[in-house]
Order: sequence, then C-alpha cells, then structure tokens
Amino acid sequence: MSVRILIVDDHAMVRAGFAALLGAQPDFEVVGQAENGAIGLSLARELAPDVVLMDVRMPELDGIEATRRLLSEPYGQGEYPRVIMLTTFDVDDYVFDAIRAGASGFLLKDAPPADLIAAVEVVARGDALLAPSVTRRMIEHFVQASPTRAHRTTLPYLTERETEVLVLVARGFSNAEIAAELVIAGQTVKSHVSRVLGKLGARDRAQAVVAAYEGGLVIAGDGPA
Repeated sequence: MSVRILIVDDHAMVRAGFAALLGAQPDFEVVGQAENGAIGLSLARELAPDVVLMDVRMPELDGIEATRRLLSEPYGQGEYPRVIMLTTFDVDDYVFDAIRAGASGFLLKDAPPADLIAAVEVVARGDALLAPSVTRRMIEHFVQASPTRAHRTTLPYLTERETEVLVLVARGFSNAEIAAELVIAGQTVKSHVSRVLGKLGARDRAQAVVAAYEGGLVIAGDGPA
C-alpha cells in the first residue's frame, strides 16, 4: 500500500516542490496540501494520511499547536499520523516543543531530496526520525540554552536494562547499535524498547528522547554527535 502524505506549509512553492518530488515516488501518494495549520488539521482528519509534513511557523495555527491537536486523539481504528516538522533554521527554539507535542522528528527545508524521501520512509514504518545529527543537535541546543523550559520530570520505574536501553536510544543509537553495545540480540533490544515506550507513554523514540532529557538520564552534549 502507498504511504499517504499530507503537506502543510504556508509557502506555495514549497508545497508544490515537495508534492512533485514525493508524488513521483512509486510508494508515495500525496493526498492533500494545506496553507496553514488550521486547514491542515481539518484535512488530516478528513483524509487520514499516514505522514504529515508540517511547517513550524504558519499563520492562523502554527505547526506545533496543529501537531498537538492532531495527535491528541486518534482517527479511524486508534490510528495516528506520523508528523515530520519542517524548519528553515539549523537551530530552532520551537523544536523541543514540537517533539513534546508528538512529532516524530524534523527536517530542514533545504535538505537534499533523498533525505526528504528517506525521512518519510522512516517515519511511515513507525520509527522516529532521530538519525540525522541535526535532530540531536537541535534538542541539545534547546535543553542547554533554555533549561527553564526543559521541565524536569520523574520517570516511571524502569529496570536496569531498560534504563540502559533508554539512555542509548536518547544518544541516537539504532537497535542494531544498542544490541552491539549491550551484547544482546536485536529482537531483545526491540522488546526492551517496546516496553520502555509503553512505560513512558511515548508514541515513538522521539518522545522517549525527550523523557530521557527531562528525567535527567542524559544531558546536553552527552553521547556521539
């Protein structure tokens, strides 16, 4: 089945360019376009896309609030879309709030076309878009520059192994890299990650990273760049 995509951006040229690129991919279908968050929210509920490309700054309703509302309740059979935030800036103070709102990651608008295609593929299969180094740099910059906005929270009970896995997830490790680091099977890592997400009430790895920072398990600058 094709990945159904909704593009929400207040710049017509951006929408047209992304739609042309993604629509040309055999496994993608661009089902709608919107010029602001309010229209995007309405279209998302009507069209039930798998992935939403959401600009951060837009008139009427910005991308963060639109994402928060969109992911506050499921549509269909308990399904949620995956949201990729789009930003023009290499470091954007809104990024941390976007992930806390439920976004699965974010991408610079001037990223190479191959990165955009890969990003949609990654989030469509249920993974968080955390691999690009810019994602971790944005989160770390925000936590470091705005500590008062990084609300400290108490994490739910995690076993020692689950804590180790969460720390590695927050440092940007893939399941394969976690398996190698902890010398355990890949399927075991997958099970640990699933349990951690369940205990945290996190939709995906992006929100788990936020929880790890807010719970004090990792600090800005910790782990590989």
